[in-house]
Amino acid sequence: MIRVGIVGGTGYTGVELLRILALHDAVEITAVTSRADTGKRVDEVYPNLRGYVNVVFVQPELEQLTECDVVFFATPNGTAMLMAEQLLARGIKVIDLSADFRLKNVDEWQQWYGMQHTSPDLIAQAVYGLPEVNREAMKSAELIACPGCYPTAVQLGFLPLIEQGLIEIDHLIADVKSGVSGAGRKAELSTLMSETGESFKAYAVAGHRHLPEITQGLSAIARQSVGLTFVPHLTPMIRGIHATLYARLLKPSAIDEVHAFYRQRYMAERFVDVLPLGTHADTRNVRGSNHCQIALFCPQGGSTLVILSVIDNLVKGAAGQAVQAMNIMYGLDEAQGLRAIALYP
Repeated sequence: MIRVGIVGGTGYTGVELLRILALHDAVEITAVTSRADTGKRVDEVYPNLRGYVNVVFVQPELEQLTECDVVFFATPNGTAMLMAEQLLARGIKVIDLSADFRLKNVDEWQQWYGMQHTSPDLIAQAVYGLPEVNREAMKSAELIACPGCYPTAVQLGFLPLIEQGLIEIDHLIADVKSGVSGAGRKAELSTLMSETGESFKAYAVAGHRHLPEITQGLSAIARQSVGLTFVPHLTPMIRGIHATLYARLLKPSAIDEVHAFYRQRYMAERFVDVLPLGTHADTRNVRGSNHCQIALFCPQGGSTLVILSVIDNLVKGAAGQAVQAMNIMYGLDEAQGLRAIALYP
């Protein structure tokens, strides 16, 4: 059995990790941390886990994690980098769901996240955990930096086009909507139901901190810099990411030809579903699952391609993708623990 620790077990992604790992046949949940709820049973704080998780919350201290084989960090940015080096030195693998090790440029990270990075030497060691791109490197990784939710949906949507050299990469557009759980579980005026309900808004239009992560990934695929306009929006729903992506084709291509490229690229990918032509991707089709669904359109038969990419931000955009990463690290079936069908309605 893989002995698992979760640092930050009371946020939305931490609880989602618990929900998924509780039914994972190869996992024993060994330690779950929470400063505020130390000493309480996990299933007392989250009754949905009654009968599945029988541990108590402990303090987020190194001594509480030394019996683990792998530790997940479902924590705010700036936490994993304080403990990762000590865990790795003890032979404990680390899977970080925050942004601490995603960006390869330390100065860029410090600029976007507004703090000093305390473990810059680990950044080069960290493997970016997008399985559809870095699967081979993830197999031997000791430290995995899980992608953000926006970057996952956007990169999976653009990936086949860039790999095939089918589009202009200087003027990509990502118009992306997120449910309010993407903002985390903290009490904040802007995410109250009375503030978000019956409303829809863009935010961080001048620059969102997921932008450099997305451009880093797309540029690595293109082997040159890409130009991306990324505008996130907040929608009055709990879960889901809907990315509407726009790209201009370099030469006229029939939509069925482009669709064939996508089908071929993702044919072997367990969690990416390219929908039939004429089908619209809908966030409810992936709610609660680790799937990304992609739909393609070429409006009016022009040269602009529209890609719809949808995920559950808490699953494929966070906890599910982290468990998929763990499965890859340990040579397990990637779908182990992740076979849940999307909730409907």
